[in-house]
Amino acid sequence: MPKKVHLVIIDPQVDFCDPGGALYVPGAERDVQRLAQMVRRVAPKLDDIHVTLDSHRLIDVAHPVFWKDSGGRNPAPFTIITAADVEAGRWTPVLPGLYRRMLEYVRGLEQNGRYPLCIWPPHCLIGSAGHNVVPELGAALQGWEAQRFAMVDYVTKGSNPWTEHYSAVCADMPDPADPGTQINTRFIQTLMEADLVAIAGEAGSHCLANTVRDVADNFGDDAYVKRLVLLEDATSPVPGFEPLQAQFVREMKARGMQITTTSDFLA
Repeated sequence: MPKKVHLVIIDPQVDFCDPGGALYVPGAERDVQRLAQMVRRVAPKLDDIHVTLDSHRLIDVAHPVFWKDSGGRNPAPFTIITAADVEAGRWTPVLPGLYRRMLEYVRGLEQNGRYPLCIWPPHCLIGSAGHNVVPELGAALQGWEAQRFAMVDYVTKGSNPWTEHYSAVCADMPDPADPGTQINTRFIQTLMEADLVAIAGEAGSHCLANTVRDVADNFGDDAYVKRLVLLEDATSPVPGFEPLQAQFVREMKARGMQITTTSDFLA
């Protein structure tokens, strides 16, 4: 039995995990059900729980309202905007004064090689019902808090409107004016104190994948990566991005990440 066990749950929110959510990930409702059952089963063995919360404003670089075409129309969800699109005027920021900043932004995204700018349906808006943790898992988390007299560590990300923030560790393009988009060293240091870190949540193609990559990269030693355990039956990909999740799993397994299920973890 490991001395210190942490659980990291990525974005278990209504907009991702409820079939009626704004950016529903198919299968996510079953992921969080299995995860809630596991939390109740292993609560006495969990020393800390970290839950990330995607926390957006309506005005966001990755929401339709931010951009327009030459006819003044906003892009449809899942539109990809490239630097070439911005340079050619196919898509421009609604506020003309943001043109140069946004051109530099999409160029930066292409250089860092993670994702191009994808326009998402407005989701996980701060103060909305879709921002909440799904009720069944929320109840299990509160049960752990009461049983252990401990507090879930809620980690917010995404409220800066100028950059995408898939990873809970840092934004895709950190904003020099906003420390909240820089590397979350507190989060990394806390995880390094654990002997085992179980990871679950949504989506395996995006926010979970990049959080795990950033955690591993900032550990500084792949020996720590062997402490990471992916709960493979508690994460799902965004439809159409399944290869990204498969690539992430292959990549991290090669670095030493373990894989198990919610029923087998600490069984």
